[in-house]
Amino acid sequence: MSDLKSLLEARRSVRAFTDEPVDIVRLTALIGAAARAPSGGNVQPWHVYLLAGERMTEFRALMQTRIADGQADTPEYPVYPAKLGEPYRSRRFKVGEDMYARLGIPREDKAKRLDWFARNWQFFDAPAGLFLFVGREMGAAQWSDLGMFLQSLMLLLVEEGLASCPQEAWAMHHSAVARFCNAPEDQMLFCGLAIGYEDRAHPVNDLRTTRAPLDEWLTIL
Repeated sequence: MSDLKSLLEARRSVRAFTDEPVDIVRLTALIGAAARAPSGGNVQPWHVYLLAGERMTEFRALMQTRIADGQADTPEYPVYPAKLGEPYRSRRFKVGEDMYARLGIPREDKAKRLDWFARNWQFFDAPAGLFLFVGREMGAAQWSDLGMFLQSLMLLLVEEGLASCPQEAWAMHHSAVARFCNAPEDQMLFCGLAIGYEDRAHPVNDLRTTRAPLDEWLTIL
């Protein structure tokens, strides 16, 4: 698979990974290649912290303790608007319901839904992951650069046979992540990215999200 259209169609958020390790040298090269993403004024506002192997094991243990102690942060930015209107609210609701349906977890089983959500804090068992930070002085335009960097990297991962899951949920534990990464105070956590090989036998990975038809959002002038 090498044509861009196929890569775009193949990329999706994978939430169950095998334990096959990822070659860090190879992964580092892909991260470097993703830095060719567009950046207004060539500012390149991304700061990336990569972990795998022993450091991933150490981080997972830290998060298990933190979750067991009931610790969490107030996110430094809103992942979603406080009042998410239509059709956006319905789209968000549908993807959640579709995912839990594949897992066989009904809406009334709040405990199991919370248990599944907590897999975020283990990078969904991915063997590698990264955290993406941005300078606190940066604005909305530079945050859009982060999205282009992430998309570039995720497409490169697909091309190499790897899967990923971008995780803005890490905003709920930004202080723990920043301490673990030894990130300077002038950097702010944007998201994490789980990276590894897809567990094709896991039902959650059967999820295929839909996209709104062109006539809902495209205006030809």
